[in-house]
Amino acid sequence: MPLDTFRNTFAGNPLDRASDRRGDAAWIAGQLASPDALAIAIWNGKPLVEPDRDGGVRIAYFAARLAEELAGGRERLLFLGLWKDAPIFALDLEGQADPAQGPLQGLGGFEELRGVALRLPAPEAAIAATAKAMFEWRRRHRFCAACGQPSEPADAGWKRQCPACRAEHFPRTDPVVIMLAWHGERCMLGRQATWAEGMFSALAGFLEPGESIEEACARELAEEAGLRTRKVTYHSTQPWPYPSTLMIGLLAEVEDDEGAPMDSELSEVRWFTRAEARALVAGTFQGAFAPQPLAIAHQLIRAWAGDS
Repeated sequence: MPLDTFRNTFAGNPLDRASDRRGDAAWIAGQLASPDALAIAIWNGKPLVEPDRDGGVRIAYFAARLAEELAGGRERLLFLGLWKDAPIFALDLEGQADPAQGPLQGLGGFEELRGVALRLPAPEAAIAATAKAMFEWRRRHRFCAACGQPSEPADAGWKRQCPACRAEHFPRTDPVVIMLAWHGERCMLGRQATWAEGMFSALAGFLEPGESIEEACARELAEEAGLRTRKVTYHSTQPWPYPSTLMIGLLAEVEDDEGAPMDSELSEVRWFTRAEARALVAGTFQGAFAPQPLAIAHQLIRAWAGDS
């Protein structure tokens, strides 16, 4: 669905999810049996891709009947939606043996999604991210949280049911606020000791129960850097399939340009002018750099610096 909004990497899935039809087992079976049905494959979190004519890559689609054969049942199959009238499914593959050297030989190769996301067409990166996030959820929720018994897939892979206690379990998305703090003509970025040397990014943290987005933004800035928030402005969101978070991008005006690392998460904080911020995202700032364009933090810095 086209929307008039800023679109980050992994957003903009073009498929009609047909979520109202997922519970119709007969309809899903018919879609799977359709000669037009296609599938994508995810192996240990990596999508199957193939080269395109322009030096990039594309998702490697193959017949859904092969995916059904390799899945051996409902557990590892997911109905992603409809591309026009063509059903699209995803196959979850695990193990040490590379399927591209086995049953999927000749169709492409499996690549880390982070590494190929910017080389994929944006809609296809979003499709692959959806499948990856759903399969991560499946792997982490194979047992009922209510009684501990094994759960079973339902609704074409979008729900799990417990045959023992009848509890239903749905995919979860964890909201994370990520905010660029600014005061006057400078913005503040932080870094963690485990990051690549010289990389600075926006601060971020999980939204807690009973907390608004604005409140979470203010709390995180206070806890991590000792900043007092004055005003919070929404920028955009980003589905982030590592494993299943929604990054809520914000610009936060703070009361002063002081601040210091307040907990063990940050090893350093630093203030940058707009010109320095533009150099950071361009990769021309001596001794420091911003996250790659794949990340919403990059887009927040660009937006504040007036470079987008």
